[in-house]
Amino acid sequence: MTSTAHPVRRVRARAGAALFAKIGGDDGPAIRARVHETPGPRWFPPGAAIRIVHGDAAMYVGGVRALLLQSLHPLAMAGVAGHSGYRSDPWGRLSRTATFLAFTTFGTVEDAEETIARIRGVHARVRGRAADGREYRASDPHLLRWVHLAEADSFLAAHTAHGLRPLDPAQRDEYVAQSAEVGRRLGAEDLPETVAGLQQALAGYRGELAATPEARDAADFLLHEPPVSRAVRLPYAGLASGAVALLPPWARTMLGRERWSTRTLGPLGGEAATRAIRWASRPTRPTRNVD
Repeated sequence: MTSTAHPVRRVRARAGAALFAKIGGDDGPAIRARVHETPGPRWFPPGAAIRIVHGDAAMYVGGVRALLLQSLHPLAMAGVAGHSGYRSDPWGRLSRTATFLAFTTFGTVEDAEETIARIRGVHARVRGRAADGREYRASDPHLLRWVHLAEADSFLAAHTAHGLRPLDPAQRDEYVAQSAEVGRRLGAEDLPETVAGLQQALAGYRGELAATPEARDAADFLLHEPPVSRAVRLPYAGLASGAVALLPPWARTMLGRERWSTRTLGPLGGEAATRAIRWASRPTRPTRNVD
């Protein structure tokens, strides 16, 4: 019997293929092959904390949490609303983010550096004015720092809650330090390298944050108008509730999502969604490793 002959394996293979097609886009197979099969040195070795976190299905919960948290900075949200196309092409934006994480975490040094250079070029062209009249630049180190902090905190929080291979305290600090290496290459400055430093840095932005109409619109889109088919609305609802449950209480309050903060339903939804994604994403045959 072949690996896909069993009905359960066929279902899993189809679910995994559909998920990968959504996240990876048309170029997904080619990108995956380049990331994992191209020989050469990598920024991070096998077993590195950043590889454990970014290779886990909990990243989906962390990604939604990061977007919600990032939206609370008015200037960062103005840039997203004005330039990212998150409403018109949400899967395209997600695919680009996934490609960036894949190349910088798992790809060769050459591909990682080319990816960073390309993203910095995009950032250099993104600028404008927020609704309150303030100017913003995507290349602003202060805004890049906020985006980085929100992502690192969200990915780590999701992995701590739902990751398959939990990190010990030293590995969590390692993750913060390794993700900071990538953040600095993108142009962010003064990035923390420990969990304690990460929390302190996030707290330093509290006075700049606000639930603008754009932020609430983004939350409504992510939580109530997700870019998914009806067939997967229920699993996505679990993922979204898990993401909101992991937000700091003050962030839930700012976004008006206090009712999502139950101690059971949100975490259970996040755990169920992560397990389902992990099950669907498990390869049906061994993947070549050239590290």
